[in-house]
Amino acid sequence: MTDDHGRKALVVRGGWEGHAPVAATELFIPFLEKQGFEVHRADSPAPYADPGFMADVDLIVQCYTMGTIEPAELNGLRAAIESGTGLAGWHGGIADSFRNSSDYLHLIGGQFACHPGKDPAECEGSQADNYVPYTVNLPPEAGDHPITAGLADFGLVTEQYWVLTDDYIDVLATTTQKVRPWDPWHREVTSPAIWTRRWGSGRIFVATPGHSLDVLQDENVRTIIERGMLWASR
Repeated sequence: MTDDHGRKALVVRGGWEGHAPVAATELFIPFLEKQGFEVHRADSPAPYADPGFMADVDLIVQCYTMGTIEPAELNGLRAAIESGTGLAGWHGGIADSFRNSSDYLHLIGGQFACHPGKDPAECEGSQADNYVPYTVNLPPEAGDHPITAGLADFGLVTEQYWVLTDDYIDVLATTTQKVRPWDPWHREVTSPAIWTRRWGSGRIFVATPGHSLDVLQDENVRTIIERGMLWASR
């Protein structure tokens, strides 16, 4: 990949601290700077409501789990993307942001529903109760996409996202939730694990792995997110 100097990235981070939004985004900021981005950091979605600032933003990296977004902020985000600004993120920082806004859900195309955890008999009341081994499956057609080219199925031990999505996403990877003796569902459920979405002139990239820093540092996850940010950028 070659440097493309002169681009501007806005990193919006905050919300639920369990996803370490500051530390997580700091993992990727040196990569963006190496690619020639001037990086601006924000601890709320407030910049979205500033059309003058957003007009020059080529890429938004959002790591903001739950929280709320004001109408002017959401309108500004949508307008920026429709005009060509890219949006990229991972895990709850993009797929579980702003639960108060159905319009945000419409923009992203997928919403976190749950992360089924371990056998209840093994649970101890910590986040690790939700860490299970699972596989991220890349279909053959993903081999031709710049985000996933050259990659193969890989395994993780972390939260496995079950997401609710629509048909207007382009799925680059999936993960299948098995049926275990203690689960109430009766057949396997396959959810998108990595997807993209075109919105106006803009591009959106979502990866559901990324609960913790060790997952973000996994070679496959890191590569996919780095490529996804570049793909999404104007």
